[in-house]
Amino acid sequence: ARMMMMGIHFMGEVPFKDVYIHALVRDEHGAKMSKSKGNVIDPLDLIDQYGADAVRFTLTAMAAQGRDIKLASNRVEGYRNFATKLWNAARFCQMNGCTPNKTFDPASVQHPVNRWIIGKVGDVAAEVAQSIDQYRFNESANAIYGFSWGTFCDWYLEFTKPILGGSDEAAIAETKDTTAWVFDQILHILHPMMPFITEELWESMADERDMQLISASWPQKHLDDKDANEEMDWLVQMISTIRTTRSELNVPGSVKLNVFLHGASDVTAQRLERNFDLIQRMARLDKVELVDQPVATGCVQEVVGEATVFINVVDHMDVAAEKARLEKEIANLDKIIGGKEKKLSNEKFINNAPKEVVETERQKVAEMSEKNAKFKEALERLNKAL
Repeated sequence: ARMMMMGIHFMGEVPFKDVYIHALVRDEHGAKMSKSKGNVIDPLDLIDQYGADAVRFTLTAMAAQGRDIKLASNRVEGYRNFATKLWNAARFCQMNGCTPNKTFDPASVQHPVNRWIIGKVGDVAAEVAQSIDQYRFNESANAIYGFSWGTFCDWYLEFTKPILGGSDEAAIAETKDTTAWVFDQILHILHPMMPFITEELWESMADERDMQLISASWPQKHLDDKDANEEMDWLVQMISTIRTTRSELNVPGSVKLNVFLHGASDVTAQRLERNFDLIQRMARLDKVELVDQPVATGCVQEVVGEATVFINVVDHMDVAAEKARLEKEIANLDKIIGGKEKKLSNEKFINNAPKEVVETERQKVAEMSEKNAKFKEALERLNKAL
């Protein structure tokens, strides 16, 4: 109010029309920070330890509407790791000759994986811009975080490795240009939240730039290839399904599994043929086959698209030991969750305990319930495979 009155008085005009009031920043337990409690977190200490970009991104990602921020150093450390992920992505680009090409036309690419990632980065640019315009800064941060770490680093860069190591010169050149271009778009989108590392990487990725990143225009959507999107999304789902099953049933990563698809359409069969090597390498499989009849025993069943996927895990694990482990985990979590739910149903606890303590207990119940559900699903899948 004082700034508003001073601006009107001395300048004769309203200095601003929109005011964004962020939530109260509390400690990691939800308590108000105070010197007497000794729980004050000095942002300068966080910046010295983790960097200004990590602190900025943490506060942005946690700035949910109507909810106080529970600031903990491990959250800042997590986003410092995100900054490290960006450095590693830039290093991957440089080591593989993926440098910005001023003549590159993103709308002209031919390879499905490249058309897919160009469409995806256009989608996330629009989503982040809309969230910023609506002052939903946490949604903008989470959108670009998920795309950068997950879609680009974990999936697209892995998809490019066989292409870059192959013999198709046209595909190699296109993929190098696409990788560099998409990474540039990521730097554009991240710049409002992480200005220092993005500007540094922007300068280091090319010998010469026409302008600084802060002056560059916001990314636009160039492609929306439905067929490429559906094929690559199917590929991601297929590999993720096999990886999740392997992880939840404690199948060693060194073991190569056999996978069988039943009820696959002609489109799925063609996708499998085109992406066979990628699926085999990224899901660590010995073979992938289309079958006319369901596999009766020894396999966990999953559904990807219209096809039933049979994953042969029973031959590669100690079934009795894994069942005993899952049953023990379920019994232990059932006991803990029951105790916490009993506490939360006690009116005296709800009325007398600090609000942040009650909220913490509810969050713990939700997290443990989600974990327990996964154990129960894994046990059910294992029983069906026998």
